[in-house]
Amino acid sequence: MVRAGIDAAALKPAECDVSRAVELPVDRVAIDYEGRAHFPDAATLEAIADEKSLYVTTPVRADGFDPLGDDSLLDRIPDRARRLLVAGHGAYLDESEASRAIAPRFGAAREVAPDAWIGTEGVERLALAAGGTQYELLSRSTDRDARALRAAGFDGEIAVYAPTVLTDDEDAVLEAVGAYVSRRRPVSRALPDGGDTDDGTPPTDATATGRTREVLSAAARDFALVGSPTTVRERVEELREAGVDRVVGYPARGIDEFLS
Repeated sequence: MVRAGIDAAALKPAECDVSRAVELPVDRVAIDYEGRAHFPDAATLEAIADEKSLYVTTPVRADGFDPLGDDSLLDRIPDRARRLLVAGHGAYLDESEASRAIAPRFGAAREVAPDAWIGTEGVERLALAAGGTQYELLSRSTDRDARALRAAGFDGEIAVYAPTVLTDDEDAVLEAVGAYVSRRRPVSRALPDGGDTDDGTPPTDATATGRTREVLSAAARDFALVGSPTTVRERVEELREAGVDRVVGYPARGIDEFLS
């Protein structure tokens, strides 16, 4: 992970024991949000914050983090931790939560946490209006977008989140991030119709073949950090040259890859 040049790690509490964050060879650790049932308890977050600079994803529309409603889960987050304000993915929101207005909640949350990072996915203009560190998903346009922000005079931080696979093995890459990249809109449009899966869609894992495999393999390099540590470092350096300050890697093959 250090050789790859990644300076922060993002862990998913539904996938791993996030208390192992203290073992990671980086100073910054972000805890993703995967629903209230998986949100770590106060003691776990406190223990991580004792050893690392802790960042915690808090969806402003979700009960428990709503600055205009129920914000009771904030009590679990140590005062010295930094928040990552996001609109909230529909997979983790009920119908009522998903219908809540984002803009006023970003504003209210920023008043309480002025140093928070702002997640830009799907709400880029709102995120920029809210100010603070812009927290973006790696995409085909990240380099261009970062350069455009800098050219327009944006002098705040830009952080980029990217699923990371530290191997050149193509089957391993597709097993780790094939499904993820297939959901990105440009990729889903490019994928051919039909396939061997139960719902008739092409497989997105190591069993993908032909045009489907070509599209997924290319997309993995656009929407994730993939390859040997040296290859990933070169990509990270390109991002920094474009104006990105922080690169946050999610270990798509599990936390052990970041610990080896």
